[in-house]
Amino acid sequence: MDPRLKAFERLLTIMDELREQCPWDKKQTNETLRHLTLEEAYELSDALLDGNNEEIKKELGDLFLHLVFYSKIGSEKQAFDITDVLNSICEKLIYRHPHIYSDVKVKNEEEVKQNWEQLKLKEGNKSVLGGVPQSLPSIIKASRMQDKAAQVGFDWPSKAQVWDKVEEELQEFKDATEAYKQEEFGDLLFSLINYARWLNINPDDALESTNRKFKFRFEAIEKYALESNLNLEEMTLQEMDKVWDQAKKIR
Repeated sequence: MDPRLKAFERLLTIMDELREQCPWDKKQTNETLRHLTLEEAYELSDALLDGNNEEIKKELGDLFLHLVFYSKIGSEKQAFDITDVLNSICEKLIYRHPHIYSDVKVKNEEEVKQNWEQLKLKEGNKSVLGGVPQSLPSIIKASRMQDKAAQVGFDWPSKAQVWDKVEEELQEFKDATEAYKQEEFGDLLFSLINYARWLNINPDDALESTNRKFKFRFEAIEKYALESNLNLEEMTLQEMDKVWDQAKKIR
């Protein structure tokens, strides 16, 4: 037997045993697992950003367990089982890759993405944006909506015009009264995310990189305060800036 199939069969067998014998596993439902699945997805995200292959492997295993768990619950409800799940994604991939499994010709990645969105509409999706989950983090959601809209031609003609929109939104934010500051700030962020798309920059990755830099440099200040027997509140801003600048040389 293919070792991949053997390993997957082993996981399915363990899932069956746990569902039958373990008090905790027996009690789980789709609803109780949902927040745990989100946590596992974010843990995988951390491992991917760290480039830690050992952690990536471990977190992928945790996610595989959750996928098998949901499929097991589905089979108990006689709604679907793991075979249905796997065949469903296989059929979707074949249908949405006609340039591989049929005679459609494409020139580049962009045409692949455009075909993908058109095929989704033919499948019955009422909106190009319908596949963007409401619960996605806002920056990722904005990026995905802009990308999907662009695939059907709703986009700026040039990068320069996108930047003009950023400057326009910045000015509107500056001029806004207090009651409209939040709305205009949202418009400004949305336009910056759109400009990032034109530069092939993932805005979520970019912000996370900055978050990590800030964390590293601020923790350097905390470390300095601890080693100097100081409370952070006792340090002047000038002292903090000095440590911050030293940390910048490292990261």
